[in-house]
Amino acid sequence: MTEEHTYRVLVRGRFTDLDDAGRARLNKAAGQHDMLTAGFTEDGSLAYDHALDFFSFRVQLKEKDERAGCDRGKALAARAVEDLGVDFRDLKASATDMDTVKVKRRR
Repeated sequence: MTEEHTYRVLVRGRFTDLDDAGRARLNKAAGQHDMLTAGFTEDGSLAYDHALDFFSFRVQLKEKDERAGCDRGKALAARAVEDLGVDFRDLKASATDMDTVKVKRRR
C-alpha cells in the first residue's frame, strides 16, 4: 500500500479569449490574486497580474504520487479560473514532494 505524501503543486496557464467583461472581472479581483503574496495552501491560491496574460495556481495536497497531485492541481486551477468566468489554455503542473525535501541547516 502506498502512503500519501504532501505535494506542493504549481500550475501555470494562460488566459484566453478575454472579452471586455472578462478583463473587467479579472482587474476588479486582481487585488485578491497578487503574485507576490500567493502561497501554497490547501484551498489553493490563484495569482495573476494586470497584464492578464499568464496565471499561476499554488496548492498543497496529500496524494499517493506526483502525477495524481499534478492532475488534481490542474483540476483545481481550472475550477478557480472558471469561477472568474474566463477561459484558459496551456495548463502545466509541477509538484514537489515535501516529505522528501532535505533541509540544509545552518551551523
